[in-house]
Amino acid sequence: MRDDPVSGGPAAVLWDMDGTLVDSEKVWTVSLADAAEALGGSLSSGAREAIIGSNLPRTLEIMFADLGLALDAARLAEARRLILDRTGELFAEGLEWRPGAQDALRAVTQAGWPTALVTNTGRLLTELALDGIGREHFTVTVCGDEVAHGKPAPDPYLRAAELLGVEASDCLAVEDSPLGALAAQCAGAAVLVVPCEVPVPDGPGRVHRASLVGLDAAEVRSDYTRARHDRAA
Repeated sequence: MRDDPVSGGPAAVLWDMDGTLVDSEKVWTVSLADAAEALGGSLSSGAREAIIGSNLPRTLEIMFADLGLALDAARLAEARRLILDRTGELFAEGLEWRPGAQDALRAVTQAGWPTALVTNTGRLLTELALDGIGREHFTVTVCGDEVAHGKPAPDPYLRAAELLGVEASDCLAVEDSPLGALAAQCAGAAVLVVPCEVPVPDGPGRVHRASLVGLDAAEVRSDYTRARHDRAA
């Protein structure tokens, strides 16, 4: 039995996945390092940081530039295969929840808000992750390979809002990375920032939490209201 949605809150809650709900950035670190080694080099810490929140095409561009490699089509295809295969193996082993994320997700679902999973990760890997996260928590899911441009472009969030039949500007997006927060902000959504691997700067329409621990329906409403007021100021 669901409660009535908290009045005055967002039209929907849009969740990022990697680094927000699950601690999968560590998995990506492993698979990216393995791919870089197979390409004959090692990924710098700066390049790894720049990749956080990126989609796969941008990830490959950053990696190849960091390794000093030309963007050869065959080599790019091989690197893509290496990354996806290794990440798939690690996802299949199970992903750890970020602190408070599972309870927060349940609280939002129980409150009755429509929800979307909005991720730059492709559909194949997302389906593996959803085996552990639980598909029942999301009204719709949007993956990075299902839109013309991934984050930091607003396309994934705009598509999620379209599928839900709401305006992105009436939604609350939950993000952990600078690129993801920018994507949600550019879509017009209020943004709840919960940093994971790297700091996320302040910006219009953003509110920050140290973690998702204790996030309940009342705080969703409060964070959404504060973000909207900040955006309008």
